[in-house]
Amino acid sequence: MPRSAVTIALANQKGGVAKTTSTVNLGVALKARGRRVLAVDLDPQSNLSMSQGIDIESLRVGMYDVLLGNAPMKEIIHTREIDIAVAGIELAGAELALSSTIGRERALERAIDTVKSNYDYILIDTPPSLGLLTINSMVAAQGVIVPVQCEYLSLRGLAQLRETLAQIREHLNPGVDILGILPTMYDGRTVHGRDALAVMRENFGPLLFRTRVGKTIRFAEAPVEGMSVIKFDPSGQGARWYKRLANEVIDRVEGETKKAAA
Repeated sequence: MPRSAVTIALANQKGGVAKTTSTVNLGVALKARGRRVLAVDLDPQSNLSMSQGIDIESLRVGMYDVLLGNAPMKEIIHTREIDIAVAGIELAGAELALSSTIGRERALERAIDTVKSNYDYILIDTPPSLGLLTINSMVAAQGVIVPVQCEYLSLRGLAQLRETLAQIREHLNPGVDILGILPTMYDGRTVHGRDALAVMRENFGPLLFRTRVGKTIRFAEAPVEGMSVIKFDPSGQGARWYKRLANEVIDRVEGETKKAAA
């Protein structure tokens, strides 16, 4: 087990690649393995919060207030299947509000440090951009999981993300790196899907998770009911995919922790 929380950002500047789906379901799968999990909603669309049945319209405080130093992190954590640091639509103004502050890239890191001892894993759901919110997530994280849709056009953005990550390592957080690349929306029945996966394997080798997350209508149905696909359809394919991913994440994170301690 990690001695203190391992913070992982799920990031890709392309939208619609299953970042939110992966954040919540990986978190629930990690909790099922006995880990204490916090998921941080850092996307102004607030899909992570809503997918766990949280009414974002009634929130008194959220991640916007935390990033600007107007509320403590513990005040915005709601307990559902896992703990959620919630966000509302006002988070869309956070980048502008933070832009003139000193240490703006470390606002999330400072907030997470106040609750880190309560968790084994902290997962950050990021917006579909490489703006200040995503940079905050990478500064706060030890690792980044990159969900990538199994299509050629989705692969092109990976180079830009890796370049951004290299700059963050050089200037802000030398310890952050890609923990793994997660193929999503994979359809092995199509030549295109298989070819895209082959290109990922050729270019990223051991960074590629063995788990391939495919397509199922359950991913759309579960959030409507305010729950993860693991709770909504526990014996379905979606649940099995994310349980396998959780096993891989534990192996990579906790395996490295054991090596470092040896």
